[in-house]
Amino acid sequence: MSNGTAKASMPPPGQVNTVLAQVEGRVPRRRSNVPAWHHVAEVMIRVLALTAIAAIVLIFAFVAKEALPLLFSDNIHHEVTLRQMWTAQTWPGYDSAEHIWQPVSNIPKYGIWPLILGTLKVSIVSMLVATPLGVASALYLSQYASRRVRELVKPAIELLAGIPSVVLGFFALMVMASWFQDTFDLDSRLNAIVAGVALSFAIIPLIFTISEEAIGAVPRSYVEASTALGAARWQTIVRVLLPAASPGIAAAVALGLGRAVGETLVVLMASGNAAITSASFTESVRTLSASVAAELAEVVFGGPHYTVLFFLGTFLFVITFGINLMGDFAIRRMKRKLGVGL
Repeated sequence: MSNGTAKASMPPPGQVNTVLAQVEGRVPRRRSNVPAWHHVAEVMIRVLALTAIAAIVLIFAFVAKEALPLLFSDNIHHEVTLRQMWTAQTWPGYDSAEHIWQPVSNIPKYGIWPLILGTLKVSIVSMLVATPLGVASALYLSQYASRRVRELVKPAIELLAGIPSVVLGFFALMVMASWFQDTFDLDSRLNAIVAGVALSFAIIPLIFTISEEAIGAVPRSYVEASTALGAARWQTIVRVLLPAASPGIAAAVALGLGRAVGETLVVLMASGNAAITSASFTESVRTLSASVAAELAEVVFGGPHYTVLFFLGTFLFVITFGINLMGDFAIRRMKRKLGVGL
């Protein structure tokens, strides 16, 4: 009886062969009844993703094309060359070779090092302020704060990202600059410290949001296992939570640094815009992005100054890409070290 039932329930040999053929890929599977608009949406999403990549490539191609005459044009080389931009030159009225950025003068000077130094100083100050504040805020809200405090503080921090750059720059120009000068007796009212601290307000939400997501993604079992072994809360945070979340925190810092290097309006309004070659953070500075924003509207199309500004834009693009690339490399290396799947 049972044998007859088993034989009756078995599928015909032909059907079995058809299923095996489908599994092996010899016979195409029957298409599922997927609505047509699903396929249209899939194609549109793919097109939008490729459009974003194409836009980045085209922007870089356009900026680089406008900078190419600096390498090949003899008309540009009569006023400036790539070598003169990177090496110190002896100018009339100066006793020694100097790096000077004065593109609008009787003798145009295109020394790029004062701009690079100014960008570095502002970026260092902003990251020194934004990184500890952003990561510490994420740790506090994820580990110590009550739900009510979290619901109040998290939106407040994230709202900083919605403040326009011009408002931050105006606040730094009118309020922060005077306060820093009066408090610390600074010679220059607008300097790298004021610009860096103002810029940190734009970076803190970015670092905070990504760091909080990275800390929240750490499995709860890690914390519970550490607590079960008798570790205090601070020991769990330092030895378990932060190492496990370090790839995400590193990504936050890398993105914040890229934002700091490329920010324009805050630095343009709060840095003083003086291209000075000095290691002091209390003197006025001029950054790469601020130079492009302040001077591009006043240059002659296709002239040496125009070409140099587009070279600065290309240089900024390469720096930002390099920062993101190094950040991605560091994240992958930490993930391999921690045994986290890529």
